[in-house]
Amino acid sequence: MRKMILALAILYPAAAFAQGSTAPAPANPAPPPTIGGKPLVQVGPKKSAAGKKSEKPAAPAKPQSVAQKLQACQDIDDGTKDRLACYDGIFAPQPKPKPPAAKGVNDCRFLKEEDERLTCYNSFADKIPKLPR
Repeated sequence: MRKMILALAILYPAAAFAQGSTAPAPANPAPPPTIGGKPLVQVGPKKSAAGKKSEKPAAPAKPQSVAQKLQACQDIDDGTKDRLACYDGIFAPQPKPKPPAAKGVNDCRFLKEEDERLTCYNSFADKIPKLPR
């Protein structure tokens, strides 16, 4: 029993030392392996058969029109920064020192004041007829 413990005590550190990398890394590492000149592709894990049966493939999201996006913003409480952020997500604000009068909803982004911009967006969004969602 003592001989076995002594042998393990000697061999265990030697095995750990052999696994460690003491040699310097080569200057030019080997290129990744290829097959027919093409690099190998990494493949993800397969889904289980039970997972495939219970999951339905998600239908691709239908792109929304600008009018539908504006109506979605109308669902947020009026006069809040959240509603303005929703509108600004559709039309990125580009404030101008002297903006022209807004002829369309797209022109509201040029207004500098947040309250004016929100009122402008609301005025155009309220005129849109209710669209199916």
